[in-house]
Amino acid sequence: MSSKFKHLFSPLQIGSVEIPNRIAMMPMGVFSPRLLSTETVAYTKEGADYYIERAKGGTGLIITGLMPVVSNMGFCILNNPEGYVREMKYLMDGVHEAGGKVFVQLTALTGRANHGLVGICPAPAPIQNVWDPTKTDRGMSKEEIKEYIENFAKGAKLVQEAGGDGVEIHAVHEGYLLDQFAISFFNRRTDEYGGSLDNRLRIIKEIVEGIKEACGQDFPVSMRYSVKSYVKDFNRGAIPGEAFEEKGRDYEESFVVAKKLEEFGYDMLNCDNGSYDSWFWAHPPMYMPKACNLEDVMKVKEVVSIPVACAGRFDDPSLADQVIANGELDIMGMGRPLLADPQAPNKFAEGRLDDVRPCIYCHQGCLGRIFQFKDISCAVNPACGREKSYALTPAETKKKILVVGGGIGGMEAARVAAIRGHAVDLFEKTDQLGGVFVAAATPDFKEDDRQLLAWYKKQMNDLKVNIHMNSEVTEAQTKGYDEIFVATGANERRLDTPGFDDNHVSYAIEALRYKEVEGENVVIVGGGLTGCEIAYDLAKKGKKVTIVEASETILNAFGLSAANYNMMMELLDYYQVTVLKNSVVDKFADGVAYVTETVKNYPNVANRAQHMFALGVQGMPKLHEIPADDIVVSVGYTSDDALYQAIQADNVHLIGDAKKPTNVMDAIWAAYEAAMNV
Repeated sequence: MSSKFKHLFSPLQIGSVEIPNRIAMMPMGVFSPRLLSTETVAYTKEGADYYIERAKGGTGLIITGLMPVVSNMGFCILNNPEGYVREMKYLMDGVHEAGGKVFVQLTALTGRANHGLVGICPAPAPIQNVWDPTKTDRGMSKEEIKEYIENFAKGAKLVQEAGGDGVEIHAVHEGYLLDQFAISFFNRRTDEYGGSLDNRLRIIKEIVEGIKEACGQDFPVSMRYSVKSYVKDFNRGAIPGEAFEEKGRDYEESFVVAKKLEEFGYDMLNCDNGSYDSWFWAHPPMYMPKACNLEDVMKVKEVVSIPVACAGRFDDPSLADQVIANGELDIMGMGRPLLADPQAPNKFAEGRLDDVRPCIYCHQGCLGRIFQFKDISCAVNPACGREKSYALTPAETKKKILVVGGGIGGMEAARVAAIRGHAVDLFEKTDQLGGVFVAAATPDFKEDDRQLLAWYKKQMNDLKVNIHMNSEVTEAQTKGYDEIFVATGANERRLDTPGFDDNHVSYAIEALRYKEVEGENVVIVGGGLTGCEIAYDLAKKGKKVTIVEASETILNAFGLSAANYNMMMELLDYYQVTVLKNSVVDKFADGVAYVTETVKNYPNVANRAQHMFALGVQGMPKLHEIPADDIVVSVGYTSDDALYQAIQADNVHLIGDAKKPTNVMDAIWAAYEAAMNV
């Protein structure tokens, strides 16, 4: 395929295998029984179709999600070898027919990063657990180490027999088990698998040697590799630009390790950064810079001759083409952007960049769902992981469709209905499409949200949806339509707190879109996701910010990924945002917010008495007088469903925030599912 990105779309040799272009799908966990068979640990047809769709979209190399070679999870690809080989052929054949190649990622699992999704996972040596620091994970015996090494070789052989083009080892990366072996901060062993760097890398060396012996020297073996750990301490990650003492792998050691991995026989390094202690480097949210790992990964490319891939908010084909042309990188790694738009590589090649549906790095449909024991999917692409059952097909009967409200949910309903061949009228009461998402997209770190808005507007134009701006729909205007989607959104909750009618008090949408928060001291009322993002944005600009939250915790957003949560908490700490929990603003007067902080109510008198005795006067309700040049209130929304209530009928669908204020994923999914069936 010809393309202006000629370097990105040139072939590349990885060991004995040639991939058709330099775009690789990064490995992401696929664990749900609908997508991954618990009996054979091969992908089901639906799971395989998820990967095949990305190969059809132009991705040159598919690297599957991790597959266990040990049975700690309760299942392992060695448990049913004949079934595994038989059932994986559907995936291999499908990707090959689409012109791509497949590497299967094999894993020794988590060690101290065991999070309850898996069974007993020993660490290299006894060490603090990531998710429950009060727990100490046990160390591995040498017998177990030998078993793991042998199982990697056996697993790789099965992949080869199933038609796989190579394997990737999971991983000297992200603080997983093998990474814990490699890093002295985590590896406290005193035998030949601990101590010196060569000892700490011994298991990693013996794994690739075992695979090459079983599969042949020309069978490609990639290593998932984190260049730098960015670990400040146990369960503490460093944010970009922060000065800190590296407790994990630093640059000096990293370059030595990279060269040794090549010497051991690894054919590719698939690189990023981070550890479970700094999870937001390996799974960068929207708060991370674009291509956040690229600079570090290019340093690795300087010291090895094998192909090097880079992942991490890396979705710009122009940048990828440039660094590949310069010899600074070999492969552009994309994970979640290929969930959002499996056709992205083809669109890159065709120069249709404005048609690429962007990943917004919310992690709600991918990581968030994995931790809810659900199928991997995507917030902005409901068909991800359901490629055939959620495919849009032409409607048998063409209908006249009314969509009331031009927010994200309304535009998604209009888009899906128009694709299916319906005639769609969309009415928006304001002069701009996007609804409350326009305000949410205003901070400088929300460039992908703004791109998503631009994408939706282009879809409305390309699909010839009839847009009526500055038009508020009445009940009478809904007559004559076959189907009606009410996406009238929600209104911000208002507080009747004394003083909140002051000009220095604004609500979230106003503060984000219309009103400059000019004061030096700012109080944010509400510690939800929006409130915390506003606090971070203002603190980054040099303001002194205090969050006042009524509940016991902040960031209480369902489905919020640990990567997003952890990074926001680190950002609030780094920018010295004060957080008062169990607190309310009683009044605002003369530039002062009067706040009451309360103690938690205990279920019985004895515990409450013990608590009060321990804290003394500090156990009493605590009053704060906080300087506040400005107050921003962010306490949620109430649905605007008045039109729906007025016209209730079988052909009326209430969607988005008008039904229940929630997040962008719920709005898009509800709209898609409703519109795909009319």
